Amino acid sequence: MVPRGSYTSAMAVYADVVRYRELFANLFRRNFQAKYRGSVLGIVWSLVTPLALMGVYLVVFGLLWRGNTIPYYPLYLLAGIACWVFFSTSIQAASRALVDSADLVKKVRFPRQLVALSVVATQLVTFGAMLVIVIALSVAFVPRARPYVLLSIPLSLLFVCLVAGVALVVASLNVLFRDVEHILDTALLPWFFLTPILWSFSELPESVHENQRLLELLEWGNFVGPPIAAIRDALWSGGPPSAADTIYLAVAAAVSLAIGAAVFSRIDDRIAIEL
Repeated sequence: MVPRGSYTSAMAVYADVVRYRELFANLFRRNFQAKYRGSVLGIVWSLVTPLALMGVYLVVFGLLWRGNTIPYYPLYLLAGIACWVFFSTSIQAASRALVDSADLVKKVRFPRQLVALSVVATQLVTFGAMLVIVIALSVAFVPRARPYVLLSIPLSLLFVCLVAGVALVVASLNVLFRDVEHILDTALLPWFFLTPILWSFSELPESVHENQRLLELLEWGNFVGPPIAAIRDALWSGGPPSAADTIYLAVAAAVSLAIGAAVFSRIDDRIAIEL
C-alpha cells in the first residue's frame, strides 16, 4: 500500500503546474520561442522531421522491402512515428532541461520540476499537430476506423502523462549523473527499431513466434510499445484498441508519474548544489 504522505508528495509535484501556471506558461513560451527563433516557417519545421522520416521509411519498407504486408502502411507508419518523435524528443530535451537552466535554478527558488515539464509541453505542440493530421488521414482513407478515431485523444493524453513522468526522471538523474543524456542518445536508435513502428508482431519470423519468452519481452518489456499500439489501433486498425494495450498504457502512465515524482522529490534539495 502506498503511504499517504508519498501519494500527497507525488500529487504536489504535478499540482504545482496548476498552482504556478503563469510561471509554467512563461517557461513554455521561453522554450517555444527559443526553438523557433529566427525561423520563417516556425512550427512547420516540427512537422518536417516526422513526415520526412515517414517518407524515407515508407520508401524503404513499403516499396523496396516487398515483405511488408501491413494494410494502410503509410498511416500505420505515421501514427507510430508521431508517438515516437514526441517520446524521444521530449526525454532528450528534458535530460538537458535543468542543466541548461542552471543559472535560473540557482538564482531563484521555484518548483524546479516546471522546467522539465515545460519542455514536454513544448514538444506536445508538435505531437498535437501530428495527431490532428493522422486523425484527418484516418477519417479520409480508412472508413472502418472512423468510429474509433476519437479514442486516440484520451489515449494520447495518457501517453503524455507517461512521457512526462519519464522526462522528470531523466531530468532529475542527469543533474546527478551527466552520463544519462549520453546513454539516452545511444539507446534511442536501437530502441526505435525494437519498437513496433516499422514492423508488426504478425510479420515477425516464425522462429521468433516459437520463442515465447522473446516474444513476450518484445511485446511487454518495452514500455512504449503497447501505448503506441493502443493509440495507433484507434486510428488504423478499424477496431477498438486492444484491452491489454489500453490497460498497460493506463498503468504505465500512473506508474511513470509516481516514479517521476518520487525521483524528483528525492533530489530536489540537491539540484541547485549539483548544478
